[in-house]
Amino acid sequence: MPKTKKTTVQNLKHPNSRKTISLVKKIKKSEKRDNKKLGTDIKNNLTGEKIMWFKDRIPEECPVLSKEQTLGLIEQYLSRFDEELEQIMLKNSIGQRKNRQHASREDIINITKKNELEEFETCGLEMPDLMDHKQMEVLRNWNGELRFLQHFKLKRFARKHLT
Repeated sequence: MPKTKKTTVQNLKHPNSRKTISLVKKIKKSEKRDNKKLGTDIKNNLTGEKIMWFKDRIPEECPVLSKEQTLGLIEQYLSRFDEELEQIMLKNSIGQRKNRQHASREDIINITKKNELEEFETCGLEMPDLMDHKQMEVLRNWNGELRFLQHFKLKRFARKHLT
């Protein structure tokens, strides 16, 4: 069997040859595909974490949640970082330092809280429909694998819809 030499952009002699241009196109296409995959994976991971948070906090005995229970659960979700923010503020208040020790984490939490609260007040927070019997069954049977996220029908819940 003859050994074939793997061609790369560096091995080609003419930078504007058809072969080089073709190879550069293939490389760019694969890079774009990989970046798109990475973005999708990150989005699925965040959605999975959100759904898992709700799954861990729904009451076992309720087949479906009422509007009031759903609103309470969403308010719990929006305030999930409050304890961590208090700890950071306590650490910053102790000592003689003028700089903030955990500034980046505090900023990320504040931005996330602001965005989620604004989303909940306006267009609605995207989450599984906890007032639907079938979706509650899917949520209870979900084991946390991201490949099963497609079974969820996510719905947007705004404060005006739940009060």
